[in-house]
Amino acid sequence: MILNYIKIAFRTLLKNKGYSFLNIFGLAIGMTCASFIFLWVEDEVSFNSDFAKQDQVYYVPTHQEYDGEWRTFNSTPGPLAEAMKTEIPGVIRAARTKHRDFLFAVDDNAINSSGRYVDEDFINIFSLSFIEGNAKTAFKSPEAIVITKETAEQLFGKNVKALGKVIKVNNTDNYLITGIIENLPKNVTFPFNWIAPFQRYSNGHDWMTEYGSFFADTFLELSPEADFAAVDAQVRNLIEKKTDDSNSKAFLHSIKDWHLRDNFENGKQVDGRITYVLLFSFIALIILLIACINFMNLSTARSEKRANEVGVRKAMGSGRSRLIIQFISEALVLAFIATLVSILVLFVLLPQFNLLVEKNLLLGLAKPSHIIFLLSVTLFCGIFAGLYPAFYLSAFKPVEVLKGLKATHGSATFIRKGLVVGQFTISIVFIICTILVYQQIQHVKNRDLGFDKDQLISLKVNGTMIEKFSVIKQDLISTGAVTSIGLNNSGVLDGGNNGSGLEWMGGTNTEDVLISFRYISSDFLETAGIELAEGHGFSENRAKDSTSVLITESFAKLMGEGSAIGKKVIRWEDTYTVIGVVKDYLYEDMYGQSDPVLFFNYHGEASFMYLKTNPEITTNALLSKVEAVLKKHNPAYPFEYTFVDDTFNAKFKSEQLIGELSQLFALLAILISCLGLFGLAAYTAEQRSKEIGIRKVLGASVSGLVKLLSKDFLRLVGISILIAIPVAWYGMDNWLQDYAYRIEIDWWIFVVAGVVAILIALLTVSFQAIKAALANPVDSLKTE
Repeated sequence: MILNYIKIAFRTLLKNKGYSFLNIFGLAIGMTCASFIFLWVEDEVSFNSDFAKQDQVYYVPTHQEYDGEWRTFNSTPGPLAEAMKTEIPGVIRAARTKHRDFLFAVDDNAINSSGRYVDEDFINIFSLSFIEGNAKTAFKSPEAIVITKETAEQLFGKNVKALGKVIKVNNTDNYLITGIIENLPKNVTFPFNWIAPFQRYSNGHDWMTEYGSFFADTFLELSPEADFAAVDAQVRNLIEKKTDDSNSKAFLHSIKDWHLRDNFENGKQVDGRITYVLLFSFIALIILLIACINFMNLSTARSEKRANEVGVRKAMGSGRSRLIIQFISEALVLAFIATLVSILVLFVLLPQFNLLVEKNLLLGLAKPSHIIFLLSVTLFCGIFAGLYPAFYLSAFKPVEVLKGLKATHGSATFIRKGLVVGQFTISIVFIICTILVYQQIQHVKNRDLGFDKDQLISLKVNGTMIEKFSVIKQDLISTGAVTSIGLNNSGVLDGGNNGSGLEWMGGTNTEDVLISFRYISSDFLETAGIELAEGHGFSENRAKDSTSVLITESFAKLMGEGSAIGKKVIRWEDTYTVIGVVKDYLYEDMYGQSDPVLFFNYHGEASFMYLKTNPEITTNALLSKVEAVLKKHNPAYPFEYTFVDDTFNAKFKSEQLIGELSQLFALLAILISCLGLFGLAAYTAEQRSKEIGIRKVLGASVSGLVKLLSKDFLRLVGISILIAIPVAWYGMDNWLQDYAYRIEIDWWIFVVAGVVAILIALLTVSFQAIKAALANPVDSLKTE
């Protein structure tokens, strides 16, 4: 029985090859879009899922109150981990960690590698799998280090036992490999290629044992029986219990939320990437619905062509239920073919999609979840798209049909027009959203940063770069490729070190204000293009400026009226004099206002070297000259650099992804809508061929006939525009509310979107209209 339905379905599809192709192509586009989004969403929701203790592992951030607002930081005091473990029932393990980048060297082979100093509990918290060595003994020696399999292969080659071997770190210290662990998956929030005992990092640093120093990433594991709410409440009160500081509260953040729900506002968890996961999932469903609508439109439009078939089948005894099954079978066959086409398209386009979303997604047709998804989409499209046409076509009365009476129901025409309006409404909404997302990104990118990011290169400080700074600086400038060089303890776009508890002249409640600290060389401001508003900068003689500081304009405002030059700032019982005021510049939050900054003339612990380059020299020549100088003075370290404008652009990765996917979805929605419109226009031209022939015989022009055939469709697009405008405005206005620095929605955007939609529809319909208008009227009238 089933095979018989399938055979009939294939025969019917072959009779209507043109419309079948449009249906298959439309469904395949929708399925491909949904499959791409499924793979992306699957990766997003699977972050950290390879760690076994999903219900027990937590990260410990802190909420800190400054100037009446709670702000969230990914750092805790050093002693907090041990205190939670020993004083709070239910906490069975806790570990401090600190991220670091190392240069590993084995003989002549050297690689840069990121990892963490960790407490021993870290190994059990994350159930790290040892290939070589033993988890229980790995940290017995303070010189120990545990590396991943990939790192071991990079250092020693494949199939070489690395356990017990010694590696040199940063060309100064020797570490003994006491374990090799499995590589971490790519989708983890806190990746690492090595771990080493935290003790080695903390030795000699007494400040790490103080509750006032927030520097560590802290993780803990709860017992399976622990009451999360009770433990979280005790964790929130622990810092105040230890220090009487009621303005700092640690809290528990579940491993399940690290990637998708990591945004906090005023101490409350609000959202995160889960917003994009839900948004793109919804959009994938919308694209599928558009494809199904396209199917319904074309199927019902062909109703008169199939009316006789229905009449004959009913006259021969076929019941309505059998006809419904037959029509749904046809839809399922179409959907199945569309799925096969979609899989081929996925194979071809997945590498490009991976480049777009910056992931390494795999089609994985052998995975049960992927097979279930494809089958579900096939059934959804086949049944949903075929259900209405099946009920509609099977309702024809055989007596009326066989007598030649008109079979088309008025309601079907109304529904078909409604579906066209729905398709184009969604397409126009996508067009508007695409324009507004692009505008918002450009609006922020063009914001005055307060410094010059162009022609600015950032290098990580390592080896002897600080000790030989003067020589490196002289040699780089003498190449002509670099015009200025500066050092900073923080990335120019990053938050960096900060704190409170300062006092200054003219200020009130000064200890409650969060201040960022920058330790710079005297020429950093010139290098970065940060301008002075008044006073003067640092001299090259650090001893001369040992008690001098620079401040930003926002800091100067906190000091009250009058010039800030000469006023005093007290920090840790040391008094500094303001010698210059720097214009405010933007860092960390590209959409908000950055915190006030206090600059010190000290680069002994610099983390970044910045180079202002000569724009007249090509990039390749520039990099070659810089590399030669650094290889000369710091030969042990590989030359690695970053253009600051690339770092700046990376700040908008999420928004950029939304913009690019919006463009893609808009294009796909329009393409599917146009397929349906193309088919309907062809059908309309076919149905009105005799009318067109008579009009041509009576003298109607080609342009007049095109206008006649196009106006009904353009009217539907006009209705779509009227519906899409308020929907798009409401949605995008809500989206923009999340940004402190945002665009205003201009009226012309809606005009552009409407005009684009009309032009697309006109081009789609006109092709069939012109074809019909140019046809020889004799061919359409010869049967009369």
